[in-house]
Amino acid sequence: MSDIIVGIDLGTTNSEIAVVRNGRIEVIDIEPGMPILPSVVGLGDDNVLLVGAAARNQYVLHPERTIRSVKRRMGEATQLALGDKQYSPPEVSAMILLRLKKVAEAHLGATVSKAVITVPAYFSDAQRQATREAGEIAGLEVVRILNEPTAAALAYGAHRSAQGITDASAKARKALVYDLGGGTFDVSVVNMEGDVVEVLASHGNNHLGGDDFDRCIVDFALAHLDTAHGIDNAIAAASPIAMARLQRAAEVAKITLSNHPYATLSEEFLFEKDGVPVHLSLEISRHEYETLIEPYIHETMDAVHVALSGAKLPVSAIDEVLLVGGATRTPMVARLLEALTGIQPHGEIDADLCVAMGAAVQGEIIAGGTTPTVLIDVTPYTFGTSAMGMMGERDYPYCFVPLIRRNTPIPASHSEVFYTMFDNQKAVDVTVYQGEAPDALDNIEIGRFVVEGLRQVPAGNPIVLDFSIDINGILLVRASEKKSGLEHTITIDNAISRFQDDKLDAARQRISAMFADDFGSDDAADIADVDDVAAPTTAQPLAQRRNAVEALALVEKAERLLKTASADDREDLIDNMEAVRDALLAADAGDMAQLPPAMAALADVLYYLEN
Repeated sequence: MSDIIVGIDLGTTNSEIAVVRNGRIEVIDIEPGMPILPSVVGLGDDNVLLVGAAARNQYVLHPERTIRSVKRRMGEATQLALGDKQYSPPEVSAMILLRLKKVAEAHLGATVSKAVITVPAYFSDAQRQATREAGEIAGLEVVRILNEPTAAALAYGAHRSAQGITDASAKARKALVYDLGGGTFDVSVVNMEGDVVEVLASHGNNHLGGDDFDRCIVDFALAHLDTAHGIDNAIAAASPIAMARLQRAAEVAKITLSNHPYATLSEEFLFEKDGVPVHLSLEISRHEYETLIEPYIHETMDAVHVALSGAKLPVSAIDEVLLVGGATRTPMVARLLEALTGIQPHGEIDADLCVAMGAAVQGEIIAGGTTPTVLIDVTPYTFGTSAMGMMGERDYPYCFVPLIRRNTPIPASHSEVFYTMFDNQKAVDVTVYQGEAPDALDNIEIGRFVVEGLRQVPAGNPIVLDFSIDINGILLVRASEKKSGLEHTITIDNAISRFQDDKLDAARQRISAMFADDFGSDDAADIADVDDVAAPTTAQPLAQRRNAVEALALVEKAERLLKTASADDREDLIDNMEAVRDALLAADAGDMAQLPPAMAALADVLYYLEN
């Protein structure tokens, strides 16, 4: 039996540990279902050492007893305060490594004494030595300090092996590894040929990452507090606990904005001024957030050009782009990289886990084991909707807008915001497509529903569209009017395999027939007539199913509000829910007349309670 050599990604924000067993890579859970350890250490009220989530949670109450982002201090001749004692950065990092070591030993039932630990490719010799020292302090023999882009490439190579892609060994490929973590950034150009990964050039910034994005959101919130409540920076800085709470809220908002178009910073009793408590409730949009961080992202794009220049390669020589690090989930990153390279970045392997997985691969190679495989379940199709946009040189109402892209690991979810086009627009038609073509009509329509009863407001009313797909390939699409909360949903069973047989051609022909006419000058008329094209033999059953789905969604929403509603409101909810259920039974028996008024009555009650 070969030695156990674990792979460790010692990150600025989070750390992970992985191992190869029976030819498969296992990322070891720190807690059940949670393979990520926050890279935070602290002292509890009883002076007990806290590492991970417990330390991160206490940060908002005791920032003076908590250390975050120690990776940014590696290689510095400095001391960090933890309670009444001082520790060097390698000592603090060793606390994180020791926690990972103990978790692995409990999982494996064996002693763990050897590790491959990863570092950014742009780390200096001093930073690499500090990392090695941290491992030794934690009781680990560091058999290899591995560059993070190399680790990521190894993980993706193992993933290809699992997919049965064998031409990888015959043909060298140039990959751009874009690694944006919590506190460090580097981009590397690597040559991958068989099991050999060679870093051709790297460039980066060891003090740029998600922490800086958090700071942008904190500054955004502080500017609001100053304008709205007169809480200036001096007042804010005088309250470390309030600033720690704000920091945590900013981090949560950043994560939310990766998949949703809006996030809310909400902290009660954050400050006090003139004896009056000051609360924070501030919405930030993804557009505002990306505007804030734009200078940082553009700095990383400049680094891409520097790395390519160092490798003496043009952009066109790059075969693939690999995303590494949690901060790459910011949609702006993939969007700009795709615009720069013309290549859709790979995201099959969890950006938080792929470095630890690659380190485990390297550890298995050093131990003399077999090359492991990585099995990742992804969606083989892109799912999205259509919207008005530019096609060629003219406005076109069926531009395809992807929400969940092909090769995205599942389960997955993503939200985007769209806006009404006309004043007092009463409804929006949401069509769900599967495909890759920029013209939505060249893709496969797999679902449609209408959100009616919108508020009578000027054009630009935001409508949030959310796509979620689970491990069974069931796609849930939800559209909601942002200001009122009015929402409708549709569930598409087995979206992944829906058209995997000869029905695919028939579906294409059916969709083409529905939109056989050329796009004319009267856009509104074209959109309004779409439903009229459907075959009369199928229109009624589809309408019934659509109404049933929407009715059940209303009932589910009402059930969620029951817990917080007053006694009178609860009685109204129950009565209207029962009316909808009775109407559904009647609809099953062929009587559709009862369902629309019952749904409208329940929707009115929900609107009243939510506003």
